[in-house]
Amino acid sequence: MSDGAHEGESESTVGKVYLVGSGPGDPDLLTVKAKRLLEEADVVLHDKLPGPEILGMIPEEKREDVGKRAGGEWTPQEYTNTRLVETAQQGNVVVRLKGGDPTVFGRGGEEMVHLAENDIPFEVVPGITSAIAGPEAAGIPVTHRDYVSSVSFVTGHEDPTKDESAVDWAALADTGGTIVVLMGVGKLPAYTGELLNYGMDPDTPVALIERATWPDQRVATGTLDTIVDVRDSEGIEPPAITVIGEVAGERERVVEFLEGA
Repeated sequence: MSDGAHEGESESTVGKVYLVGSGPGDPDLLTVKAKRLLEEADVVLHDKLPGPEILGMIPEEKREDVGKRAGGEWTPQEYTNTRLVETAQQGNVVVRLKGGDPTVFGRGGEEMVHLAENDIPFEVVPGITSAIAGPEAAGIPVTHRDYVSSVSFVTGHEDPTKDESAVDWAALADTGGTIVVLMGVGKLPAYTGELLNYGMDPDTPVALIERATWPDQRVATGTLDTIVDVRDSEGIEPPAITVIGEVAGERERVVEFLEGA
């Protein structure tokens, strides 16, 4: 049905869903459209990644946390999908607020399909992806004409139901480009070990950026061979971004003059 309404329902009874990227966490990095939609929304379904300052901008009665639950459990994606459809069918303007960009490891693609299958009108509102903004906030460009001309974005938190990883670490070790891993702090020993096994130089610079652009941002640096020990000694915890490649070494050249570093 082209008008987005269910059979037997008037068009006016069906609301609309906006899949909105909140950027890396600094409220100043929200897009103008994202900020306006947060003000206009009837319901905001969010996870934890937008950060406390952005979540604090949303009236409590509008917010529903579909990220982590008490006890450290994650809200099932099926529940989030159901809530998106239910709240829109009640005539609400619904914002599904995600960290970074909604389709960069943010399940935005899955939610788009679910909304379409249930005749719910929706719109995707791009956000500044943390994969680029996070390293930038730490003084690290993901590309640099003196070192690399390619960058690969990788998730460190794949679907646990997969039989095997979809990430080709052998190919990544061979590219010579920058590798940016999102949600990969816990799996750091596994994928740095893979890269070492496939021949990447142990002295390759690596940076870990915790809570990029948040007021309590922290950065720890090392090499492919030492970064796991650095993570442990510095106590780096999620959410954090891993940058692997020569560009990670650029931080030391600029950090003295970098605001907020």
